[in-house]
Amino acid sequence: MKKVHIVPHMHWDREWYFTTEESRILLVNNMEEILETLENDSDYPYYVLDGQTAILEDYFAVKPENKERVKKLVQEGKLIIGPWYTQTDEMIVGGESIVRNLLYGIKDSEQFGSYMKIGYLPDSFGQSSQMPQILKGFDIKYSIFWRGTSERHGTDKTEFYWEADDGSKVLVQLFPLGYAIGKYLPEDEEKLQERIDKYFTILDQGATTENIILPNGHDQMPIQKNISTIIEKLSKLYPDREFFLSRYENVFAEIEKSSDLPTLKGEFLDGKYMRVHRSIYSTRMDIKAANARIENKLANILEPLASVAYSLGFEYHHGLIELIWKEIMKNHAHDSIGCCCSDKVHQEIFNRFTLAEEKVDQLIEFYKRKIVDSIGTEWNYDRLTAFNFLPYVRDEVMTATVISKFHSFKLLNEEEEEIEFEVLKSEIIDPGLIDRQIVHYGNYDPFIKYTVQLRDSIPSLGYKTYFVVEDTRKKEPTLCSADSVCTDFFDITVNSNGSINIYDKKINQTFEQVLLLENGGDDGDEYDYSPLADEQLLYNDHVKAAIEITENRYTSFIDIQYTLAVPESLEHRKQKVVNSSVDVHIVLTVPKHKPIIEVKFEVVNHARDHRLRALIPTGIASAFSVADNQFGIIKRKVYDEAMEVWEEENWDERPDSIYPMLSFTGLRNQQHGVYILTNSTREYEIVGEEYDTIAITLFRSIGVLGKEELLRRPGRPSGIKLPTPDSQMLGKLTLDFAISIQKGADSEVNVGRLAKEYLTPIHLYNKIPYNAMKLNQAIVKTPVSFSLLKETNPQVVLSTLKKAEKDDRLVLRFYNPTDNTKLASFELGSSVEQAYKANLNEKPLESLILRENLVEIEAKSNQVQTILF
Repeated sequence: MKKVHIVPHMHWDREWYFTTEESRILLVNNMEEILETLENDSDYPYYVLDGQTAILEDYFAVKPENKERVKKLVQEGKLIIGPWYTQTDEMIVGGESIVRNLLYGIKDSEQFGSYMKIGYLPDSFGQSSQMPQILKGFDIKYSIFWRGTSERHGTDKTEFYWEADDGSKVLVQLFPLGYAIGKYLPEDEEKLQERIDKYFTILDQGATTENIILPNGHDQMPIQKNISTIIEKLSKLYPDREFFLSRYENVFAEIEKSSDLPTLKGEFLDGKYMRVHRSIYSTRMDIKAANARIENKLANILEPLASVAYSLGFEYHHGLIELIWKEIMKNHAHDSIGCCCSDKVHQEIFNRFTLAEEKVDQLIEFYKRKIVDSIGTEWNYDRLTAFNFLPYVRDEVMTATVISKFHSFKLLNEEEEEIEFEVLKSEIIDPGLIDRQIVHYGNYDPFIKYTVQLRDSIPSLGYKTYFVVEDTRKKEPTLCSADSVCTDFFDITVNSNGSINIYDKKINQTFEQVLLLENGGDDGDEYDYSPLADEQLLYNDHVKAAIEITENRYTSFIDIQYTLAVPESLEHRKQKVVNSSVDVHIVLTVPKHKPIIEVKFEVVNHARDHRLRALIPTGIASAFSVADNQFGIIKRKVYDEAMEVWEEENWDERPDSIYPMLSFTGLRNQQHGVYILTNSTREYEIVGEEYDTIAITLFRSIGVLGKEELLRRPGRPSGIKLPTPDSQMLGKLTLDFAISIQKGADSEVNVGRLAKEYLTPIHLYNKIPYNAMKLNQAIVKTPVSFSLLKETNPQVVLSTLKKAEKDDRLVLRFYNPTDNTKLASFELGSSVEQAYKANLNEKPLESLILRENLVEIEAKSNQVQTILF
């Protein structure tokens, strides 16, 4: 007899086309019904609370008195909670964010009892190839999801093992028809049978045992109180099947008995049977860019800085840092970070990011101030301290702000040696902007705000301090005009249309028309880009750009401004009427000491329903692109062969090769690689007749949440047909990315380290005698320079350094985004007595041997490793 496990659950989108507060009102109502049913109906054994603890957080904000009721039901195994904090996206959310989502979700769950040990993500738009490793890092061996698979991954079954590159493996129960097939089951037997017959045909085909799941729930759906009646009717209609209320773990226990389950590898981004929305990565680029920026500040700057401060004797503010993570993780649910929401919800999402960024920026400033204020020195000078958050010494050009009343100054290091610097600019600022108490007591003498550049070596995972000393020698700004850029690595010229030509001296090759813009109509919605049929794309071939090039001995700057004429709307575009524009301002920063070109795009959009991309030709005709995903690197075909059959096979959406990245993408061959490193946009496509050009999406402009019958996505609308004028992206948008050209074959270039360095700039702090927010002097005394640890074998990429959640150890996490096993080696410092290999949940797994404070550990290809010390 076939067994049908009816699993009661609710899928709780905190927000979508409705707001968090609207859903919270429903939540308070629905939770009361769930608790009452579980408490009073002995025949109702389980209820799954969507695998995310943010639901409980929202509920307890209104009903804190019900915590004990929830705790009792969780401990009895009736109310099933966790393991996530929110239902995370997997494509454009970083690895540390996904780890924290589980870390804090499990932490929250453990306050009430046990948690569901299933990687339950029933609605995420595609599945990352690294998820098996992340789940196993939390001792989770099961996974449930819906979107992204098809038989071309290796099986037509709905139960299989899913393996990451490092060998981590989880058992998957796929929802082939989604999580809502059992929603609102009708009592009318004819209607009930009509629905269930369709489901059983597909569920039976995919099952490997006599057990199938009928998930009884839907978005914001209240508990189905008549489910016992439904079960009686189903048992009568299908006498060859046994129907009962169950939980997901019961099904996995049966599946595990199978000995011949297939094993699948890779990411799941097929839109054959369910939509994964391959171009959602560029909807509301302002929100997407804010997420990238804040994720990088948290993991690359704040946590390592807090760890340095903690090792010097200051408090590690777990509570403040957790608040920031949770603020952005509320935005990491698939609909929220996908930005397929109403304008009102997008405003809430943007406000959360604004709040989170203010918190992270202020906590970074606070830690720098505490460290620098406490430096023990007899020199009573202002200070400029440079912080390096990477585990190796960095010889860097640094741009610093020095505020002083001096009309000229010099910088001395702790050996009293003078450090050369260049003045970029200086400006007079009112003393009230420094500290209102100054002018309160009648001192109106202005301050001078200097922007300077200097080059020096900064200790690994530490800092170095300079002293600001008055000088009689006047330093004037040293920027001068130039006609082109010449460094040890590049010769760069600017074309009249605003694109650039790059001659790379290491590989003796020229790249022309780099950063040419491509513009086309977008007849899509917030889920998917949809081009106009047979449209002729627009480029900035014939614009006349205003160009200014300046330089000093450290850096060259290129300023490019022009207006790209475009149609104002889709109708104008169809009629080939060009009556609107996008104002483009590009600032290129080219340091002379390393092979990177930093790009800042400022665009002001005046038109509707279009897409703007920047093109980077590489000269590399390639079958594969490379990009990073969580803790690894992934190769993707530049052309999906399913493009030739998707219509006749009736795919839900066309498999265009538009893909996500986290911090880089590129093309490479045995001679060289061209890479884009990003701190904003995370969407790319490889284009051109030879598939040799990287197209980076700058923004999409669309005005509706969901739309039916798209050119690349036929049929019903995704979401609902709701106007979203804010998603037209009218106004100003700023995006940051960089171009790096590297000589050498695949094994010689670790682009992951390039991207990490780009996203981890040297931070500076200028201590002066004035500050509007006063602090008492700390008891702690800090050295003038400091290094917490350093790598001794540059083979891996630091992911983060943080304090452990539950004990007085530091967590050092790194990964290997290369094709071969690498040996990671770190010198941890003389005070370290023990070190452990740990999992992602910060649980010690085995002791590591320390030889003269040196710890070594291997990392396989695309493997993340954690050291506790």
